[in-house]
Amino acid sequence: MPEQKVLRILIAEDQEIIRIGLETILSQHADLQVVGTASNGEEAHSKCLTLKPDVVIMDLSMPVMNGIDATVLVRAELPDIRVLIVTSHETDDEIFACFRAGADGYCLKTALKDDVINAVRTVAEGGAWLDATIADKVLRCFRSPIKESKTDSPMLEKFELTPREIEVLKFIVEGYGNAAIAKQLSISAQTVKTHIRHIMEKLEVSDRTQAAVKALKHGML
Repeated sequence: MPEQKVLRILIAEDQEIIRIGLETILSQHADLQVVGTASNGEEAHSKCLTLKPDVVIMDLSMPVMNGIDATVLVRAELPDIRVLIVTSHETDDEIFACFRAGADGYCLKTALKDDVINAVRTVAEGGAWLDATIADKVLRCFRSPIKESKTDSPMLEKFELTPREIEVLKFIVEGYGNAAIAKQLSISAQTVKTHIRHIMEKLEVSDRTQAAVKALKHGML
């Protein structure tokens, strides 16, 4: 059997008890290794440059430099490092700011430990993670009247979405089901399913929530 890849993790958290708690939870899994900790965003950025972890668990409210600013720096200089926000904050502005800064996942500190572990593994594999308790909040923010799609977005060109797939993606993130999308676009439900499968493949995501997160993060819509 091939040797299991060990994920190298940096924890950036200013509250010692939470930092120790996360380290204890992660150390119980053979495929997860905490290679360092930081108590503020500036230290997290510095340690990322030297340790080059696979994943950074990043708090938002930290002294010296907050988690959003640190995420911007890390992703700009070390784009291969994945960033998982673990915080107690859950306002719309903070959630959106994190994804625009380049975060790959958003997990609340009230999450079950198994969810934190799954979040770390998911973002490490290139996926997106959104805490279940705030997923509806994010999707509701997309549910405004349909506006003209940003068909000239460079990110849409990168993922090679067709105009029809862009239309379907907008309806997905606004909470429409397959039947409703079919009715809005005057196409069959089977055609909608085909478009959705292509969208998921191109965005490299496995569900609608991840599609919404990726669209938000990359400013596609």
